[in-house]
Amino acid sequence: MAGFRDAAASAPTTDLQLLPLRFERLRHDRYFVSNVVGEGMLLNREQLERLVSLELSPGNGLYERAFEKLLIAVKGQSSQLQLLAMRLRSRMAFLQQPTALHIFVVTLRCEHSCPYCQVSRSSVDRDRFDMSEDTATRALRIALAAPAPTIKIEFQGGEPLLNFPRIQQIVEAARRDAPDGKKLEFVIASNLALLTDAVLDFCRTHSILVSTSLDGPVDLHNRNRPRPGGNSHQLAVEGIKRAQAVLGRDRVGALMTTTEASLDRVEDIIDEYLRLDLDGIFLRPLSPYGFAVKTKQFDKYGGREVLKFYERGLRYILEVNKNGRPFPEFYASLLLKRLLTDVPIGYIGLRSPAGIGLGALVYNYDGKVFASDEGRMLAEMGDRTFELGDVARDDYPSLILSDKLIGLVGGSLAQCSPECASCAF
Repeated sequence: MAGFRDAAASAPTTDLQLLPLRFERLRHDRYFVSNVVGEGMLLNREQLERLVSLELSPGNGLYERAFEKLLIAVKGQSSQLQLLAMRLRSRMAFLQQPTALHIFVVTLRCEHSCPYCQVSRSSVDRDRFDMSEDTATRALRIALAAPAPTIKIEFQGGEPLLNFPRIQQIVEAARRDAPDGKKLEFVIASNLALLTDAVLDFCRTHSILVSTSLDGPVDLHNRNRPRPGGNSHQLAVEGIKRAQAVLGRDRVGALMTTTEASLDRVEDIIDEYLRLDLDGIFLRPLSPYGFAVKTKQFDKYGGREVLKFYERGLRYILEVNKNGRPFPEFYASLLLKRLLTDVPIGYIGLRSPAGIGLGALVYNYDGKVFASDEGRMLAEMGDRTFELGDVARDDYPSLILSDKLIGLVGGSLAQCSPECASCAF
């Protein structure tokens, strides 16, 4: 870098000015150079030296490319700076949006015994681990007070259908009490083992989406997600098909979790999603929470194995699409949207600052409120860093404007982190 600074210092006076940029050497004589919104181009060392020295002139190609990528501007002209500011404002527009996602953990009980469960599921102790009617009423009051034009309420567990009456209460009350003009969306995240016609009728009546877990073909799914009777896969598949028939194909989604047993089965897993006419897949690794840590499932593979699994799966999915079947890998789609456009994404895990609190609030079965679902999982492991308050004493403003949340959000700003601040990517 010293060579570049020396070259810039000795450069002749010019009408150009250098805009903020970052660069990273990829390999010998190959550099990735990016602007402050992450858009970049590839240069060799000689081109990079000319760029930072402003030894550029119209017609030589590099001049035009640098202007297009908002790396240089003409002194005294504000158009490039205004365009850069507009694009940065577009990427950060999510900061202007109040909390839209509200997760209700209506129970910790679950009839499955998945060894990788990240939510520290509980047994059948209804009185202790179910959300009460009063807690649900208070939590809903907070959620509806969020000034977002659309409120999405997601029901999680444990297995939320074990406390289906609480789901019914919250949905019906939300429909009744929501302010005029506020749109409501609902999602039930269920293993579908307890899916009944009554549940499906309720979902159809209230336009509720269904999200389930599907780890792959029958042998893999049953190994990853055991339950009494050994029929987890059968019930999940039957539930998916029934929900698709009643609610519509586009109203049913599935998530998989990668275990050690999944690593050499990625094509089989994708084929199972294709067989069930699901609209895509999220190749998701284990999360370091709950039973995934207690049972040491999280320690059974590392980043190298995950990347190999993911690359192999992505290549297979690309072939599926080339053969005429539209089938996205959702995480790749999110990353590409984040990299290639200025449209803010809804996925709160890829935001800077993070989507904690601002993107989602989580209402636990016991009334505790958390800044994220992962924060709730950490609390079950004894770390209450992301606990913001309690529905018994807090309201939406006191949670969102709390010193604790402001500190957490500020600490998550990647642009201020030492290595991230200078990262070209």
